[in-house]
Amino acid sequence: MNPLREELAAVAARLVVEDGLDYASAKRKALHQVLGPGARSDAQPDNDDVRAQVEQYLALFHGDTHPHLLWRLRAAALALMQEFEPFRPYVAGAVWNGTATEHSGLHLLLFCDDPKEVEIHCINRGIRYATSQAPHYAGRRAVERLEFLWPLAGEPGTPGQALEATLSLYPTKDERGVLVHGGRGGAPERGSLQALRGLVEAGPAPAR
Repeated sequence: MNPLREELAAVAARLVVEDGLDYASAKRKALHQVLGPGARSDAQPDNDDVRAQVEQYLALFHGDTHPHLLWRLRAAALALMQEFEPFRPYVAGAVWNGTATEHSGLHLLLFCDDPKEVEIHCINRGIRYATSQAPHYAGRRAVERLEFLWPLAGEPGTPGQALEATLSLYPTKDERGVLVHGGRGGAPERGSLQALRGLVEAGPAPAR
């Protein structure tokens, strides 16, 4: 990675961790901060560059607290997956890949033949949701997405907080490719309920 691209990725990573920006917004703001308003550059980092810098930033500046926060977020995601287990859930995003911060939400992919079944499940369980559209993980047509708040259990003696949760609803036939599209280093970008349960049961990683 050339020095400018590395600097842009590092600035973007700080914005992701500290300000809660998404990667696209963080990269645009980093370009503005480093090169000035309206600047364009062929050195713009890609998402893998930013993710690598996020990992380094978390280890350097949040190494003592991040492992426990990540474990709590994964425990919340596991509870969400168990709630929607009949719809074959997979977890994605920062909670799965280990770069989650206090700004991160929960993102699941569900697979069923009738998306209305998921909505009925939410109604029956008293989950108030909003609907929107989400990009297909394999770049096909957009899919329906449900958005709502999901609890993050608090520490003993402290109140819990609510996390933004999104459920992207896919037809059953699309489940075949959900673990095929690997991320950086070939690691899967999504995880099954069993895989996430294993991470949660292992407990927080040792603080760095």
